[in-house]
Amino acid sequence: MDNYRTLIGLKADEIAKALELKKSFQGRQIQAWISKGVLSFDKMTDLSLETRESLKDARIASSTVCYREADPASGAVKLGIKLYDGFIIEAVLLSDSEGSLTACLSSQVGCAMGCKFCRTGTMGFKRNLEAYEIIEQFLFLRGEGQAIEHIVFMGMGECLLNLPSALEAIAYFHDQLGMSHRRITVSTCGYVPGIKALAAAEVPVKLAVSLVDADQSKRASLMPISRRFSLSELKDALLAYQRVYGRRITLEYCMLSGINTAADDAAKLQSFSMGLDAVINLIPFNEAAELDFKTPSSKEIKAFTHELDRRGLHYTTRVSRGRDIKGACGQLASKLEEQDDER
Repeated sequence: MDNYRTLIGLKADEIAKALELKKSFQGRQIQAWISKGVLSFDKMTDLSLETRESLKDARIASSTVCYREADPASGAVKLGIKLYDGFIIEAVLLSDSEGSLTACLSSQVGCAMGCKFCRTGTMGFKRNLEAYEIIEQFLFLRGEGQAIEHIVFMGMGECLLNLPSALEAIAYFHDQLGMSHRRITVSTCGYVPGIKALAAAEVPVKLAVSLVDADQSKRASLMPISRRFSLSELKDALLAYQRVYGRRITLEYCMLSGINTAADDAAKLQSFSMGLDAVINLIPFNEAAELDFKTPSSKEIKAFTHELDRRGLHYTTRVSRGRDIKGACGQLASKLEEQDDER
């Protein structure tokens, strides 16, 4: 299915042309429905019955929702989304304590980075997602019925290894849906060329970096990317990025019991943070059967944050939402359906 494309991501005139509509304003009507997450012509009530009937065999999206899991305790919803070639990805709708909703989107099927503490890495890498496949995730989540205020590229995959598709999707969210760049966050495990490319793109989204450990040797053992791009190279790229946008960077720090929560780890985190305008986002590890690490105890976390306080570091501690449905940080990993021999 080469160059497969649906109506997702198209402008109103492109929709009208693709569907061979006689009245151009119908393209605007359909686009407005799609932007709300309505992906069925039958539900587009301002289209005439005749028009809806003529479009009954047309497809709006290339993918479909194949499973849905909800976590009543946190309000999180995880969708399994089957792509046109049979691969399955996951996207998550997260709700904070005030009810603000965030869409967590995937950028790849699987991931090639191999971070030792992340379930997605156990899938291996299959392919990049097209921009419309990224947009479809958001629209499926939007179809849950509430306004989404933030978008984070923190689902499956290394976003900066699929930057063209990510930027095309971001342009759609900004230009077509009115989502401010300040409400969109791109996350990376530290792919330095991608950070430089994002800076050159002049798209002022927020940047989050999965740091996890500020010791070069330990980080390289946990995150293979650090063998290619050292912590010093990563920091240089972040300083350059910050000179372009002047915006605070988030350093994601997944706390692994007995691995990166000692006083010496806090000292090295302080050293890495020096000179950066950054907030450290502490994330207690979310355990999974496939991974050998443990979540630090409350006592261990308290001792580590005490060290951060003593050193005057700015940090927040994330409350993991969606853990019970394996929708929290580092937990996304879908089962891949068997593919036919043609792909």
